[in-house]
Amino acid sequence: MDLRTHYLGLALPHPFICGASPLSADLDMALRIEDAGAAAIVMHSLFEEQILKDVRRRPQVQSGLPIGREPRPTGPRLGAYPLAPGAYLEHLLRLKQRLRIPVIASLNGTAADGWLQYARALERAGADALELNFYHVATDPAEDGRAVEQRVLDVAAVVKESISIPVAVKLSPFFSSLPNMAARLEQIGTDGLVLFNRFYQPDIDPDTRGTSVDLHLSGSGDLLLRLHAVASLSGRVNMSLAISGGIHEALDAVKGVMAGAHVVQVVSALLRNGPSQLARLRTAFDAWGDAHGYASIAQLQGVATLATRAPAAEWERSEYVSVLQSWNASHPTADA
Repeated sequence: MDLRTHYLGLALPHPFICGASPLSADLDMALRIEDAGAAAIVMHSLFEEQILKDVRRRPQVQSGLPIGREPRPTGPRLGAYPLAPGAYLEHLLRLKQRLRIPVIASLNGTAADGWLQYARALERAGADALELNFYHVATDPAEDGRAVEQRVLDVAAVVKESISIPVAVKLSPFFSSLPNMAARLEQIGTDGLVLFNRFYQPDIDPDTRGTSVDLHLSGSGDLLLRLHAVASLSGRVNMSLAISGGIHEALDAVKGVMAGAHVVQVVSALLRNGPSQLARLRTAFDAWGDAHGYASIAQLQGVATLATRAPAAEWERSEYVSVLQSWNASHPTADA
């Protein structure tokens, strides 16, 4: 099967790319990921908190705000991050010198302050594209849904207008109307969407009465939410679509492409099994396509999109009711 695809204007030999993770912070590991056959690699994120702390330490860096008026940074100290902002740029330069595959830089935050300066620097350092990862959990009762959405749109618009490389926006699933949000991002020129970033939910420690947050790697069960989102957007927007989260088996990738994804980002499977998992996924994906008579990715992509199920809202409602009613039919009660 011809596995060639396009993502953010980049011609890729297949849809498997390494998503943002600590793996890219090590040059040797990045080379191993390339050797395993990754079509592209997304760098680990440069965080808003790092940028703001760096701005306060180095006033000559322009944040777009008067010196001394920048937001007070919060979060871990600079040394707790894999790379400081300056070192991140240097690492990007090294990756571009050594890797033959596209390198996508990543900025993670919720506000525009400081991002613009580094977005331009990342472009100058040779990034093939930029992924904006918005991770914002609404906790203020005074902040309504429109304000949360506008925050994303404002930052994406400013960054998009200021750099020439493609820009993808990585969203959370917590928008009341994801299709509307996607359409508005497309209107301001966003080149792609990555669905979704993960909400790391804190647990409560009964002994300390505090909270604890543990990092749990994804599983194939995390894929369902992403499949639905991509299927609801495919055919309705012209942006590139990437699935992030839940790609562990070749069939996971098959489903993702059927839903309409142009690429699938793999992270947890590589953290568990090493870079060689990429080669296994690609080989099994190719074999599945050949066995089922698909000559190319283009034939497979979007065959399960909701755009073919008109009217989509009625179809969604019908499926919902059918699922609820299926319990009695397939699981009879003890009295039956």
